[in-house]
Formats: sequence, structure tokens, C-alpha cells
Amino acid sequence: MRLKYSIRNLFLFSAVVLLSASCATDKEEESQSRPLTGNPKLDKLKLPDGFVAEHILSPGEKDEGSWVAMTFDDKNRLITADQYGFLYRLEIPEIGAASVEPKVERLIIGNVAEPQVGMGYAQGLLYAFNSIYVMVNHNGNETFEESTGLYRIQDLDGDDQYESVTKIKGFTGQPGEHGPHSIKLSPDGQSLYIVAGNHTDVPEMDAYRLPNVWQEDNLFPEIKDPRGHANSRMAPGGWVANIDPEGKHWELVSAGYRNPFDIAFNEVGDLFTYDSDMEWDFGMPWYRPTRICHVTSGSEYGWRTGNQKWSPNFPDNLPAVLNIGQGSPTNVMFGTDAKFPEKYRTSLFAFDWSFGIIYSMTLTPKGGTYEAKAEEFISGSPLPLTDGTIGPDGAMYFMTGGRRLESDVYRVYYEGDIKESDKKPLQMADLPVEAKLRRELEALHVDGAPATGLDLAWENLKNKDRYVQYAARIAVEHQPVNSWKAKALAEKDAVTLTQAMIALSRHSAKGTGTPMIQALMGIDYKRLNEKGKQDLLRAFELILARQGEPTGSLKSDLVAYLGSNFPANNNNLDRALAVLLVYLDAPDAVDKTLALLDNAKDDPDYQKTFTSSSDLIMRNPQYGLDIANMLANVPPAQQTYLATVLGGAESGWTPELHEKYFTWIQNAFKYKGGRSYVGFIDRARKMALTHVAKGDFDKYNELSGAALLTGNGNDLVDTSIQPEGPGRRWTVEEAEPLMADLSGRDLARGKAMFAASQCLSCHTLGGEGGIIGPDLTQLGTRFSAKDILEATINPSDEISEQYVASVLELKDGSSVMGRVVNEDETSYSVSQNPFSPDVLRKVAKSNVSTIKDSKSSIMMPGMINRLNEEELKDLMAYLISGGNASHAVYQTKAQAEE
Repeated sequence: MRLKYSIRNLFLFSAVVLLSASCATDKEEESQSRPLTGNPKLDKLKLPDGFVAEHILSPGEKDEGSWVAMTFDDKNRLITADQYGFLYRLEIPEIGAASVEPKVERLIIGNVAEPQVGMGYAQGLLYAFNSIYVMVNHNGNETFEESTGLYRIQDLDGDDQYESVTKIKGFTGQPGEHGPHSIKLSPDGQSLYIVAGNHTDVPEMDAYRLPNVWQEDNLFPEIKDPRGHANSRMAPGGWVANIDPEGKHWELVSAGYRNPFDIAFNEVGDLFTYDSDMEWDFGMPWYRPTRICHVTSGSEYGWRTGNQKWSPNFPDNLPAVLNIGQGSPTNVMFGTDAKFPEKYRTSLFAFDWSFGIIYSMTLTPKGGTYEAKAEEFISGSPLPLTDGTIGPDGAMYFMTGGRRLESDVYRVYYEGDIKESDKKPLQMADLPVEAKLRRELEALHVDGAPATGLDLAWENLKNKDRYVQYAARIAVEHQPVNSWKAKALAEKDAVTLTQAMIALSRHSAKGTGTPMIQALMGIDYKRLNEKGKQDLLRAFELILARQGEPTGSLKSDLVAYLGSNFPANNNNLDRALAVLLVYLDAPDAVDKTLALLDNAKDDPDYQKTFTSSSDLIMRNPQYGLDIANMLANVPPAQQTYLATVLGGAESGWTPELHEKYFTWIQNAFKYKGGRSYVGFIDRARKMALTHVAKGDFDKYNELSGAALLTGNGNDLVDTSIQPEGPGRRWTVEEAEPLMADLSGRDLARGKAMFAASQCLSCHTLGGEGGIIGPDLTQLGTRFSAKDILEATINPSDEISEQYVASVLELKDGSSVMGRVVNEDETSYSVSQNPFSPDVLRKVAKSNVSTIKDSKSSIMMPGMINRLNEEELKDLMAYLISGGNASHAVYQTKAQAEE
């Protein structure tokens, strides 16, 4: 045991965790109140005080798949779905029973014989109207013939089995994890709501609360994802619809999402979702973090393909209630029916699959929407959360799995006293005036709404509440355009006029843009506040995007009107002005934009997230390593935005300006963003190269970094030796037998694998490498190959207190994970990124409620999983030899015998 501790200590990053006496007391109290169970599936969970978790079952142990959806039926049985297989029905013992082992029944739907599946492959389930609604996500085949769509299964003969299958509607698009997802019962219990990701076409609807006039609506030079993701997917992206129980009437409620998996209603019928980010965009100005969205009537959330995603500041879409951060959203639900303390009965719970976190958000009405205060409710590593619900017993049920990962079902309940009389449900009367007004306006989001509603909508186009203002514009758009067009063009109030022109631009035929532009140029730009300016510039962009470039004096007048206000010394306004002026070929647009390029600074509060990326590094070894690398050298987002705008500039260039621009492009390749970062920069580079003289192409191609790039431009050329693979998820049991014979190994390849596996970033060997971790040069003189393999493959199995990372649980419900490398009287200094160990996060002691040891090693597992057998043997030989070319591992058996 001492040997294992020593080898693990040597591999872990060096740091002595300094904890105050009070923190040590906190740790002792924590371990006393939450003793270990001996079940690793439970002991890895972080739970709030007073809550108990039970592990119900692991479906994979009985070859029942990886579960991703659940619902309770009318007999309190849990219905679940394997992502790639059958439906199951579980009878779960009551809380407090001697055993929690459930009775599990595989549901055979219809007259099919196994291995055929009668109904399954579901990403959404709902029991309602004496039926199970099943959202299938699948290409029909011989195992399961049904394809992507919404199905209803029923027990018509009363034998407690489902024999009737009705296909309500099939969906087109690209089936998969961005397909259609959850189904929820409406608050009045009379209809259903469904949600779909951005790879699902919006089917023809009977009604549209969001008018179906959507377009891409962007003048920003288009670059689709260089790696091809969602390149064929156009507006409006993911969507939410309302249908009747038979699926005969369909109404589009909201759109503009990337990939929301679930939706949930609060006690007053307001709908929310948790939308996903595009992690490959990380570091790019169009990156949008995972976020909680208020799904209001007719709302648009601005997802567009590639770099075309709308800013949350654009008035023709709505902002998030809360930006969470990086992750993979799955389930959302309210705790309304939970037997939990009051705080959690009014919470919105949101599940993150990637980093194993259930967030709890207290939503407080504010104006036309809500403000959110978030905390971690439950977390664990690994904990790939898929779906959850509040059961009829008032407990929270959730499960893990997806993508054929190991799957588990849990129940969490509160063991303290709960008084139902203390429950304070949100009432309609509690809502602010703005929320009630928004609902009144939303009642007008139907074709054929009474004409008298136009007056109410019009007067609220200048409402200071953004959600009310948005609802008012959508209400206007539902009125016949001819009934308000003249009124719009004659409007004198600047804010009302701006909103009216946004509405008119969306419903006007080609060739009608001139009076709209003229009307907007009558606004005194300098008298507007920042939002007024942003909205006005967006109105111009919408008109130009739909109507095309103006000509003659109108164009020159517009250039003069906009150009006099550029630069604005405001990032959002400078983005909008640069896009417009470059599009209009303003003579000095390139010069002015390029002048901003080198010195533009990012706004630290733009799309600020609840969870910082550095807090996620140690929660998931696969994604954490990528985040650590990116955070070590994050691209400057504002500069990247302006550089992309300039990539589309056709005129206004001089040799000096081209020299400066292409030099910036080459320097941009030193940063590390998401997986598509290099490709995006290369596409901007190539776009700009189409605007240089033929004779200068080779010069600027070389200056802009062509030699740094691979043939497709998606990656930088790597001159180092990389693993050929194929790799595997190595275990000690698989790897140890390979160590029996390490003679005749390749020193150069072993050294290359040491670098390729990221070991070199943290550890020194033979005088080369990082200084974050201990020097490994003498490793082979002290430890066996098996010891080294165990420490490398399973670094979290045993962690010495000397090197353990810490979890600082904060009073606001969040947590900070990393190495506490220093402390003073008022704060802790925490290092969170092994690739930027000197970047420290200060955490005020007054904000810390508890400090405890992390169950995860700072050294990430899986770092050797890219290696094949021979490459692993070369790496191990390099570690054992300490890089000494004379070591026995580099001799053949014959040489050794000599």
C-alpha cells in the first residue's frame, strides 16, 4: 500500500493544501454527517445537507442498455428507454424498504419477436391520456422499423400491455442527438408540448406564434463550421411546439435554439429550457454558452449555422435568463411536487451530461421574465446525466448513461421534516405588472387577433422591459401589414420607429427598403442610449440583409450617417458598425476597423457564465483536458470578430493595410480555441485573400501563415511524432502483460509518446518538460511497470492528502475545484489549470462554506488512450529508462545476452 501511495504521489501535481482550522472542522463535520457507504456509485455524489441518495439499479449489468428517458405511469411505475433499444417498466420499492432493487419488465410492444424492438430508441417519454408518448430518434431498420417521429402507444384491451402503436407525425432532417426530444403535458392538462434540436426540420404547422418569415438575417461574412457540423441546417434551428393529444393541430411556439433536450413549466405556466452550446466554437466571438431560456410565446433565440449565431443583444431575439457555461444539457424539471425544502420546491433543476452536475436555480419574477440564482444541487464524476423526474413519492429520480455509457438509476429524497403548509407556490397575483402585460400581448400572437389589439401592441413597442417590447412587436407582426405599414413609416418616436422597422423589414417584399432606411436615418443617433443604438443598427442590418445594398445617394447618405459614429468605443456597437460599413463599402471602413484590431479588449461581463470554464477542468477527463489547453491561451474574441468582418471587405485596402491584416492572421494561429478555431481563422484568411491582386497572392498567402496549416486548413501542422493508434481505453489488466518484454524498444518514439500524451506538459524527464509535477527521471529506479501503469491509468484510486485537490463549496451554491496553493487571512489562492498553473483564482474565505477533498486526482485519466500496444510499450520503456539510451530496454535480447 505504501508503494502505491508513493507512486501516485510522484505522478500527482506537487502542492501542499493549506487549510484553516475551521475548514478542517468543516471537513470533519461533513464526513460525520455523510459517512461513506462503500458503494462508489453513491460515494461519488455531492449532495446538499439532509438529502439521501439510493442507487436503484445499473441496467447494463443485465444487458438492458444505456437509459436516456423516463416517465411515471398512472400506477406509479417508472417507464424508461434505452437509447438504442427497448422500453422498460420498473416497480420500485418504497422509500425505507429493506431493498431498493426494482422489478424490471421489458415492454414488448405489438406482435414482434425479439431481438426486434416493437417500440423504443426513444429520447423522450411521457405518460398522459392513458398512453405513453414516445419520441423516437432513429433510422428504421430490420431491428426496429419505425423512424424518427412522435408515437403514441396504448393498452386498448386492458391487459396492462401496450399493443397499439400510432404514429402521430414523422420528422425530417438529420436523426441523431440533435433530433426531436422531450414531450411535456401542458399546465392545464389538455395538450402536449414538444421540443426538438436544430437537426429537425420544422414541420408544417397549423399556427405559428413566431411568424414563419424567418431568414438568416446576417451581414456578418458567413463562415460555416470548418468541420462540417450543421452546415446544411438553416433558420430557425431548434424549436418548441404545442399539439393536441391526437396530434391533429400543431402550433409553433418558439424557435432559434441549438439543441435543447427538455422543457419544463413552473407553477404559473411559464416554460423554460436548457439550450446547448457549440463547444467547437469556444473562444470565438459567436460562441454561446449553455443557457437557461424563458420559452415565451413567439420567442426567437437566434441560433444560426457556423459563425452566423446572433448576439443576445439583438432585439429580434431574446437573451438567456442565465448563462450556465460549457456543458451538454439534458433534462430540466421543476421541483414543484417534490417533498423537498421550500427552496427546492420552487427550483428549476437542469442536468449537464458532460460534467455531471444537476444545477438548481431559484427563479424570481422580474419584469416580464425572471432572474435566476443558481447553485449545484448534485454533482459527481463521472455522472453522465440523461433524464430525471419527480416521482409520485416526492423523491427525485434521475439516471445516467447515453452513447452506450454505463447507466445507473438513482433516487434522492430529503430525510428531514417537510411541512406542506410551508409551501408557498408562485401565484399569478405574485407576477409583476410587466409579466401580466406580456401575457396580455401574447394573447395577440395568433392570426386573426382583434384589430383593437394593435393599439396595445403599438404603445408597448417602446416599453423599457425587453420581454414586453418583444411580445409587442410579435403582436404587431400578427396584424395585417397593410393595417400598420403607413403608421410605422410615419412614426416619430425613435424607439417605437426602430421596433416598427424591425417588424416591417421582416414582412416586406423586395424593393421596398428605401422608405424604411430613410425613416431610420431621421433618428438622432447620438441621443439614443446604448440599447437604442444597438437596436437601430440591427434594424438597418435586417433591412439590408433582406433588401440588399442600397444605391446612389441613399447609400452615400447611409454611409455618412453610420460612419460619423464609428468607432464607438463600445464593443457591441463597434461590431455592428463595422459589419454595416464594410458591407456598404464605406471608403474608410477597412482603415477604421483595422485600427481597432490590435488594441480591442474583450468585455469580461459579455455572456458572463455561472460556471467558469476553469471550474470544469477536473470534472471530466475527456473534456477537461481540452478546456485546460484552451484556457492556457484563449483567443481575443473582439479582435477575431473584427478580423472576420475584414475578411469580407472587398475594397478600401492598401498594401500597408493588407500587410497589417495578414500579420494579425498569422499571429492568431498561436491561440487555442475550440476544435474549429483554426479552421474559422483560416476561412477568414482565405476570404481576405480573394480580395488581393493576383500578383500579391503568394506573398500574402505566405505572410498569413499558410505554411502553418494542414491541407484542409482545419489544423496546424504538427511536426512532432503523433500516435498512429488505434488507441483503446486502456486498463491495467490489458496493459500489464505487455510489459513482460520491453527489450529493443524505440527511444525516439517513446519520447514522442511522452509528449503526445501530455506528460511533458507537467513533468520533467531527462532535463526536459514542465515543472508542475515531480521530475520523473528516476521513476524506473523506484517503481515497477505495474505501479506506473496503475498510477497512470487510475490516478484517482488512491490520492495522498499531501497532493489532493480541494473542492471549495461556496455560500452561493457554486463550488470551486483545484489546488489550494496559498492562503492569507482573507482568501484562498486556487490553481485550476495544470497547463496554466500560475493562473490563480482568489476565493474570499467569507464566501466559503465548506472545503473538502476532491475524489478526483488532478492528474487526468485516459491520457494514454491514443496509443496502440507498441506505442504504449515505447512510452513505458522511456519512463522506466528515464530517457537513458544505454538502458536495457533499448537493447535487443541478443545484445543483452552479450
